[in-house]
Amino acid sequence: MDVTTLVDEERLDSFIHLIEVIDDHLPEGFEKTTDGQGVHYVVPLDRYPSGYHVTPGTPLPFISVIAQKRHVGLYHMGIYSDPELLAWFEQEYANRVPTKLDMGKSCIRFNNVKRIPFDLVGELVEKMTVEQWIQRYERSRG
Repeated sequence: MDVTTLVDEERLDSFIHLIEVIDDHLPEGFEKTTDGQGVHYVVPLDRYPSGYHVTPGTPLPFISVIAQKRHVGLYHMGIYSDPELLAWFEQEYANRVPTKLDMGKSCIRFNNVKRIPFDLVGELVEKMTVEQWIQRYERSRG
């Protein structure tokens, strides 16, 4: 998978390293894809045929890494849906990173790619299995 077209040269090494960390720590069962805008980790349709309710017939998204104009965004749907996981991440980030966490509902924004806490990202990625993500997603859908 060629990611060199997804990010500018200044952030390319950190972007690639972030993808490698996710690859190394991601629980079995997720699938890595790209759409020309970012790298995505999804629950494949053969594992979860219902797919993503917003776009029927597409795999259930879990993590995405997308280079934006001013930051590299790590979108983690588990953080969005699990308050305990979010609280853990916020606390660990504050303990390990000297800069303030810049985050939306599911998007962790890394404005300075030299300060990405790769070890923390690895731990975060390990914390939710495919089965746990599917269960959480289904509960959120009611």
